[in-house]
Amino acid sequence: MTKTTVTQQSQTIQGRVATAAGLGKVYRRGPEEIHALRDIDLSFETGGFYCVLGPSGAGKTTLLNLLGVMDVPTSGSLTVAGQIVADGEKVRLAEGKRDRLRLENIGFIFIEFFLIPTLTAVENVQMPLLWAGKEDRAYAVELLERVGLGHRLTHRPAEMSGGEMQRVAIARALINRPKLLLADEPTGNVDTRTRDSIFELFRELNDDGLVIVLATHDQELAGRIDRVTHLRDGRLAKGKE
Repeated sequence: MTKTTVTQQSQTIQGRVATAAGLGKVYRRGPEEIHALRDIDLSFETGGFYCVLGPSGAGKTTLLNLLGVMDVPTSGSLTVAGQIVADGEKVRLAEGKRDRLRLENIGFIFIEFFLIPTLTAVENVQMPLLWAGKEDRAYAVELLERVGLGHRLTHRPAEMSGGEMQRVAIARALINRPKLLLADEPTGNVDTRTRDSIFELFRELNDDGLVIVLATHDQELAGRIDRVTHLRDGRLAKGKE
């Protein structure tokens, strides 16, 4: 994958890749209401590298799930990749269209990797394409080489270290040539040395033009990112921006 390739992908969306205004999310358990997010105003622009920083329970995962249209807000407006997902208390984008929006524009990286244990590295990377009825083994191999795993193509998760599994997950998140990469505590299950190497990979991807939103509780890691949003108890908190 060349720098030109990723840059051209990101340039297909001009200006803001995602915008949230007054965004809120309430979960209900019987009569109980849990306010996971309250009145969030944020925008993520083309070429940006963003950090969402906060302790466990701050609402980081909920925010990423909304940005990635894996869930829908209870209140506020949300626009992703030029499409209005929700406006006020109304969801504007039907579930099938949200699925298509996510498949065509968004890559996800999770703390738990979520690799399929019976599949090889290259097969795991191809999974999002297979769900769409496509296949591109050559590009999957190219991505694994990009993340330093060209020698692990036929290895299964049980044969890899935590850092290697996370790199497979990163390659998988890139297979659909996303415009927005969402990373939820992507270095939480690896050692410091591996964390640093993974972060440098994120930096390279961002330098290529990929928009990245990284959620973490790691303040040292957040200190390396220019644009930091602080979350606490589901609200924006004062701090470095």
